[in-house]
Amino acid sequence: MLVERARVSMGSELRLSVYASEERAGSAAIDEVFAEFERLEALMSVWREGSDIQRLNAAAGERAVPVSRDVIAVLQAARQISEWTGGKFDVTFGALSDLWRFDHDQDNKLPDMADVRRRLPLIDYHQLELDVRGGTAFLRQRGMRAHLGGIGKGYAIDRAIAILRRRGLKDFLIQAGGDLYAAGQKDGRPWRLGIQDPRGSPGRVFATLDVSDATFSTSGDYERFFFDNGRRYHHIIDPATGEPAAGCRSVTIVADGATLADGLSTGVFLLGPDAGLALLARLPNVDGVIVTSTNQVLATPRLKPQLALAAAPTDAP
Repeated sequence: MLVERARVSMGSELRLSVYASEERAGSAAIDEVFAEFERLEALMSVWREGSDIQRLNAAAGERAVPVSRDVIAVLQAARQISEWTGGKFDVTFGALSDLWRFDHDQDNKLPDMADVRRRLPLIDYHQLELDVRGGTAFLRQRGMRAHLGGIGKGYAIDRAIAILRRRGLKDFLIQAGGDLYAAGQKDGRPWRLGIQDPRGSPGRVFATLDVSDATFSTSGDYERFFFDNGRRYHHIIDPATGEPAAGCRSVTIVADGATLADGLSTGVFLLGPDAGLALLARLPNVDGVIVTSTNQVLATPRLKPQLALAAAPTDAP
């Protein structure tokens, strides 16, 4: 039987659809996933008092701090994606997060760009030291701040997958904001997932993909944004300029793992269409769909045959 439940976690709706032998077994599995998301949010959130990330940021430039194995794992994955993207993806972008406000503190105001430029030298993933064996992390410069908003939900989904599989479940869907994992099948066929039209009304999709045992992660300039003098300002900030990245409207990544897909959807968005597609071509078992800033739809060659276009994306600022 299909058991479905939802709640808010990590700043987004977390929705699970689980096929289980009985409702009680499905609900117990979902409860364990909800508890795991709560545990990880308490470790990784910049807003939770005493979180590993809060303590790491508070000790920047002073000392290394003990952090959990989960946070070490996320930071290791983030460093790999930073290397692949030439530093476009960088969890130390948190140095700008109190200037560009796009979390629950969104104020729809432009920051003073002189302040932004002064902070740019504090964005440098090379200055984040990890001692994996000792279980510590250290931001070398005072004023640096880590923020796991571009990768943390993906890691939580990977942990949720492990929980559900350990409970013997084979067919399920996990969705946390723009990050999804589809396992097995729905009603005897792969899960059909839609790609949001970046300029369409909420829930309007321009393409679908049939997915089984894979992650589906989308980053877009329509998720958190505001307009000022007719220009759209969104939450995906280019660490090279300190301004919202300009080349894409959305990037959807299909991969085996959710941590990887979550980080890469942001990283490819920041790289832009040409460099982003070139990166995806070099990575095994990773594909993507990009809607460019000029409303072109681009896809990696392996994914094109599977992509069903429902309509052209809406074209608007």
